[in-house]
Amino acid sequence: MTRVATFGNYQSALLNLMSAQNRAQQAQERIASEKIATDMSGYGRGAESLTSLTSTQERLTGFITAGKAASARLDAQDLAMTRIADGGKGARDAIANSLAAGRVDNLMAELNLQYQTVQGGLNAQHQGTYLFGGGQGDAPPATARTMADLAAAPSSAATFANDTLKQKSRINETTTIETGFLANELGGALADVFRNIQAYQNGAPVTMNGVTYTPAGVGTIAGKPSGEVEAFLQAAMKDLDAANEGVTNQTAKNGLMQNHVEAALDAHEAQEISLKKLMQNKSGYDPAQAITDLQMAQVAIQASAQVVNSLRNTSLLDLLR
Repeated sequence: MTRVATFGNYQSALLNLMSAQNRAQQAQERIASEKIATDMSGYGRGAESLTSLTSTQERLTGFITAGKAASARLDAQDLAMTRIADGGKGARDAIANSLAAGRVDNLMAELNLQYQTVQGGLNAQHQGTYLFGGGQGDAPPATARTMADLAAAPSSAATFANDTLKQKSRINETTTIETGFLANELGGALADVFRNIQAYQNGAPVTMNGVTYTPAGVGTIAGKPSGEVEAFLQAAMKDLDAANEGVTNQTAKNGLMQNHVEAALDAHEAQEISLKKLMQNKSGYDPAQAITDLQMAQVAIQASAQVVNSLRNTSLLDLLR
């Protein structure tokens, strides 16, 4: 038999009031977060499944972040490679136009400008790091600032300061791609041609494709070109064509990697959307239901408070008199 007492009535009413307040707080939290609970303990048996989904989501977020970083770097490399190609093609066109005009007075000045375009592309930076420096990202990889600097060096290879470490990017669980390029691989052939032209202009014999071209003296590339100068410049144009083709191939390779990274990003982002929907289904709480729960809890709080208030004026002693 249940004992009837004033204390018991108070205790029962207060417990009901506290329970209603707890339900109201829980409903408010669900309205704010649109989640069933604010921590895993609130999901009961579903916590293990949600933990696994959260871990998968974190891995996806990591791959998306890495993919976006790789995509930005590849975009910057494409711009830099385009600049290198512009310099190489500009040099080739300058020689061709000069020979067609029968005068090479300003050719060396034009070639120096085109070389600086090439060097600017080789020394391009992305987020404060030199793109084509390999592991030496804090120092410009192409050190010869002018064609004169090229000719003064022991070889064109000696003017490149990059190492052999190429940037790599992991774009999913099983795929790591090499997204980096090196300055000496991109601009080495072009630097050879510019160096040969400057050496010839300085009066030194130059051998290209097994043929040695000996200038009449210093400053031979000027005015109306002689047959020997014309033959040398024609050979230089062929080497420029080969060097420009190499840059074009490297640019195409960079473009293929851009497509590969973009496809991986699209796949990850689609998977992330699906995963978010699945997590929402498992952890989400209907806002309308949460509002209903809050309203019911508020009614229960008011009712419990009225009961407590009425107990203040009620005593079993009144019934025993």
